[in-house]
Amino acid sequence: MPQLEATVAIDSIDYQSEIYKDAYSRINAIVIEGEQEAYDNYLRLTDMMPDATDELTKLAKMEMRHKKGFMACGKNLKVTPDMAFAKDYFSELHGNFQRAAEEGDVVTCLLIQSLIIESFAIAAYNIYIPEADPFAKKITEGVVKDEYKHLNFGEEWLKANFDTVKEGLEKANRENLPLVWKMLNQVEEDAAELGMEKAALVEDFMIQYGDALGNIGFSMREVMKLSAMGLAGG
Repeated sequence: MPQLEATVAIDSIDYQSEIYKDAYSRINAIVIEGEQEAYDNYLRLTDMMPDATDELTKLAKMEMRHKKGFMACGKNLKVTPDMAFAKDYFSELHGNFQRAAEEGDVVTCLLIQSLIIESFAIAAYNIYIPEADPFAKKITEGVVKDEYKHLNFGEEWLKANFDTVKEGLEKANRENLPLVWKMLNQVEEDAAELGMEKAALVEDFMIQYGDALGNIGFSMREVMKLSAMGLAGG
């Protein structure tokens, strides 16, 4: 019965309804802005990690392709993305990344972009794909495959330097992860209109982020502590 109920809920989504399009104008803007942020962040990292310039530039170009794909998704539904909302939505993470970059803090920059933002994106795309309209589904399936590569870049660098970056990662996690819970709360209603339940988003994010922390070198106990930082105001 639960499976039948879920199927009915998915089938009942009206992609052309004004309520859906209103919510989509903000969610679509968020993914467009998120890809723009990623593009800018990876290019900024080329200044801080000159040995990885080629790979970072390639990742940045991929993010720009994703942005164009999501812009096409909005046009397909004849929705104008609310970019002012999206810029405000990312403002705190954006500010933290910029401050870290100015200080030459590669660890914090990688945690924000390669771990938090990429895990956030993967979780959102995973939950969205089964609910998406056919055009957006095809675009998003292609994007999420790329995002795992982006997550892997940050993981591998941080893993290789784990002993020297562990303390910095813990500090960056403490300062930035609570923003994710705030961001999820901010779009809970809009996401639900698109068939994306907050509990599923939180679960998938914690899986992606926790796996990344474990791959880098944190113990399971440390991962649980770090990934719950700021959850429900904790």
